[in-house]
Amino acid sequence: MNATATEATGDVVGFETMRRSGPTDIRAAIRAGRYRGHTAGLGLGRLQCNLVILPEAQAIDFFRFCQRNPKPCPLVGVSDTGDPAMRTLGADIDIRTDVPRYLVYRDGEAVDEVDSLEGLWRDDLIAFALGCSFTFEHALMRAGIPLRHIEEDRTVPMYRTALQTVPAGAFGGGMVVSMRPIREGDLAEAIAISGRFPQAHGAPVHIGAPDAIGIADLDTPDWGDPSALLAGETPVFWACGVTPQNAVLRARPPICITHKPGCMLITDIPDTAEIPVLPDNQ
Repeated sequence: MNATATEATGDVVGFETMRRSGPTDIRAAIRAGRYRGHTAGLGLGRLQCNLVILPEAQAIDFFRFCQRNPKPCPLVGVSDTGDPAMRTLGADIDIRTDVPRYLVYRDGEAVDEVDSLEGLWRDDLIAFALGCSFTFEHALMRAGIPLRHIEEDRTVPMYRTALQTVPAGAFGGGMVVSMRPIREGDLAEAIAISGRFPQAHGAPVHIGAPDAIGIADLDTPDWGDPSALLAGETPVFWACGVTPQNAVLRARPPICITHKPGCMLITDIPDTAEIPVLPDNQ
């Protein structure tokens, strides 16, 4: 379903309506199946999260993977085993229903895309919430820094790179980054602002030439939509919470569930909250 679909008969909530809604109403619309689009630009002032759900048998290695790679995997919440509630992140959050779209992996292969996990949830599953760069986008826009993917109601482009993560058990592999074209005069401010959000990937990991980090063509992202680079703009790359999906391909757990790239969990946590993120122990 297109996020900009015309609202009709009260069944579909459009993107602009969602932009004006608070986190509780956004999650309610998603839970009711009334919104299935991307979450960039939604939940003003609230922390958005990537999602990884794994069996308990693989969870400790993934926890270590997050600890060793806090830039792409800033861990901000972990559920109890078998409990779909994420109580530390907000009131009445049900991880089975409150994300617009989910991807299901079996033995490292993506096998399905679903809008609810109610038929897939198991008593041995643990959900991990990882901070998302969509969070600091509100601060960039408040500072007058335009973000084209939000202006055009598109999903931010994301790319596999040659930057390597620190492995933990079977989890490892390359880092995924998101890219936003930034006007050259806004670069210093964009770096400073995003750097204030370590729980949402923090400052960029690379600025400028994409081939220096193994990206051959900006026009063909691995996830999301291409974002044109205009005169006077520089491509700026931030670590991305899709990185664990790359790690899942390598680890090949019997089942893993993630958010669909661009479709995040919107929490009740203020985006300025000082959530402790595990330090890099390299």
